[in-house]
Amino acid sequence: MLRRLLSLTLLAWALGFAWFALDLPNPAGEQRSDAVVVLTGGTGRVARGVEVLRSGYAKRLFVSGVDKDVKPHEFAIQYKVRSAMMACCVTLGFQAVDTRSNGVETGAWLRAEDVRSLRLVTNDWHMRRAVLELRRHLPAGVEVIKDAVPSQPGWRTLFTEYHKFLARLIAGLWGG
Repeated sequence: MLRRLLSLTLLAWALGFAWFALDLPNPAGEQRSDAVVVLTGGTGRVARGVEVLRSGYAKRLFVSGVDKDVKPHEFAIQYKVRSAMMACCVTLGFQAVDTRSNGVETGAWLRAEDVRSLRLVTNDWHMRRAVLELRRHLPAGVEVIKDAVPSQPGWRTLFTEYHKFLARLIAGLWGG
């Protein structure tokens, strides 16, 4: 009986990993939302968020997990954001240090801004765990549009992220 249970567990893990690694989320396209939220930490994420804002697919941009040493004017220069757009439409969040705290920081911003729909921008391999963390802190009824930045993750990145995803999924089932 124990051997069968272990075999079933191993099979479920292997099939789950295959799904996780081979079916990465995609960019969202032209869907519109109240806001675009970018989780810092990966190549192309912030540039994608700024592009979404400039294209009019979202009215506001929130960047979660910005380094405390980054000044808003430096951000504006690096990403070529005009002063008027920075003033009206861009908020930099400096509290988050990891994916879990991205969820907390973003949830607080969403409640303060009364956002009903958001486009979440992060890398394709990070999207599933990011959505999982974010949903724990979202106000009720907020729609999440997944806008994954395509990447070429290695097996090590996928393997590590899959296990982080599983750990948070299991912790969530047990209330953690």
